[in-house]
Amino acid sequence: MGNNRRLRYRVLIPEPTNQQICVELSVPCGGSALDLTLPAWIPGSYMIRDFARNILEITAKDAKGSYHPAALDKQTWRLRPADGPVLVRYSVYSNDLSVRGAHVDDRHAYFNGPCIFLRVVGLEQARHDVLLEKPDHGMAADWRVATTLPAAEVDEKGFGTYSAPDYTSLIDHPVEISGFDSVVFEVEGIPHRLVLTGVHKADLGRIGRDLSKICGIQASIFGLPLPMGQYLFQVMVVGDGYGGLEHRDSTSLICSRKDLPLAGQEGMSEGYRKFLGLCAHEYFHLWNVKRIRPAGLVESDLSSEAYTWQLWAFEGFTSYYDDLALVRAGVVEPSSYLELLAQTITRLIRSRGRFRQSVAESSFFAWTKFYKQDENASNAIVSYYVKGALVALGLDVQLRLATAGEKDLDSLLRLLWTDFGQKNRPVPEGEIEARALALAGSDLDGFFDRYVHDTEELPLERWLAELGVGMRLRPSTGAKDVGGVVPADVPDPAPRKAIGAVFDADPQGARVTRVVEGSPAQRGGLAVGDLVVALDGLKVVPEDLVTSIAESVAEDPLELHAFRRDELRVFRVQPEPAPADTCDLWLMDEIDLPERILGRRAAWLWQRNRA
Repeated sequence: MGNNRRLRYRVLIPEPTNQQICVELSVPCGGSALDLTLPAWIPGSYMIRDFARNILEITAKDAKGSYHPAALDKQTWRLRPADGPVLVRYSVYSNDLSVRGAHVDDRHAYFNGPCIFLRVVGLEQARHDVLLEKPDHGMAADWRVATTLPAAEVDEKGFGTYSAPDYTSLIDHPVEISGFDSVVFEVEGIPHRLVLTGVHKADLGRIGRDLSKICGIQASIFGLPLPMGQYLFQVMVVGDGYGGLEHRDSTSLICSRKDLPLAGQEGMSEGYRKFLGLCAHEYFHLWNVKRIRPAGLVESDLSSEAYTWQLWAFEGFTSYYDDLALVRAGVVEPSSYLELLAQTITRLIRSRGRFRQSVAESSFFAWTKFYKQDENASNAIVSYYVKGALVALGLDVQLRLATAGEKDLDSLLRLLWTDFGQKNRPVPEGEIEARALALAGSDLDGFFDRYVHDTEELPLERWLAELGVGMRLRPSTGAKDVGGVVPADVPDPAPRKAIGAVFDADPQGARVTRVVEGSPAQRGGLAVGDLVVALDGLKVVPEDLVTSIAESVAEDPLELHAFRRDELRVFRVQPEPAPADTCDLWLMDEIDLPERILGRRAAWLWQRNRA
């Protein structure tokens, strides 16, 4: 069953308000039974999503007539033997407005391949053709197609036939169909396009100019030529949303319209900086994940979980470089980048799970622990994105120190690109560590054993000092304090107290949403879900509860009245000084720094390159 056989899909959207995508699949049967199956998860998002649950009905028709294929399991159907072609028809409910699924309404249609394209077992290497038919209803009059799926014969709006060399390629090109707005720019001679779907007033020209710089910086890390002939940013603009998913030649993003810059707007807002960081993250995956690939994920048929211990590098390295690319490209100032880095450090320090789970274990158990977090997650797990980014920072520093600045993390990535990405070889477990040690010419003081495969605290202050960056940890000043950039001589904020619980406002009081392990709240008996209604005999005002606890001066425990389910309980909780869990960073004064550290900092931020 080779490449001389073609599978043909026809995708229709007969009525957008029904939120269904209809698919016809023509299968060239050869006299034996064939199985059809839909993936259970989508690459880049490590959670079983059971896309087959959205198939509303499925029928088949061969020379003998129509019938219902036999269901073998939750996502697999069997076609009966046929001497000629079989036409399979099925409908997919499409109401998942995210970057992982499929969504149709009267404004647009969007889908990822794993959500709608059945795989014919045994014919994965055959050519897969897709006919995208233009909807004939009036609301779709201005709709166009945005996808990097290779076009075979399409009209000026992109409707027509596309062709992929195999099933893996077929499902790695999401499709957006709408009356989108777009901007085109080039990076090293390769056309890049950003399309925005949804209501917005964004300055597309500014976004294109900024992305051009960021993408160029990332491309220069790996070297030329770029590994694709085009690239597409698909952006769904909503009232409140954030997320992205990488693909081989494109990325799908969702963002809040308030994060996009308006025409004539000056400066860099926090929202726009966050949006650019998201774009940079997904674009970096063009190399790291999509072409430099972890071996544990490469051979998966997407029917069940696939495991790797390496997400700390594939997602962590990417999370390190996404914000770093902004400052290297000159889109933000170094102080703005340090603010983002301080926030990342704060997120790690506030996670008690960093003492319980290594970042390698976080990678392996992504399916059940990271992607299925509960109210105890901060006590039980660590993020391979957050800690992985800080491990990347540390490895970058250690490589620079071990080689007197001759090698760095950029060097390691170029090596992985040359030896694995360009040669289409998956990266075996442990290979990244081995290549880093060889590059350094030393064991890097047990770096990987201590910080990747064990839970030893990261020496962040020491690492940052080697880059000319000062760091301190202090108690937070309130719920919105996530760290930032301050001058070195700014004193710590006034002492405050805490009980180690997080609350959400409730019409009847304050609902406990998180309890820190070992905290006064836990020792006093409070649990997630408790509804606190009174503090020391007075009715709780939710927005003032944390402040009341922080400003408590009494030596005696606080008395909290709370409902647990329908039972009124009394808890006595003794506040303690708030923990130093908030990070401040600053650029050390050049006058006080040795030349070697000044040079290292300039090389790290690429300030010399821009000079």
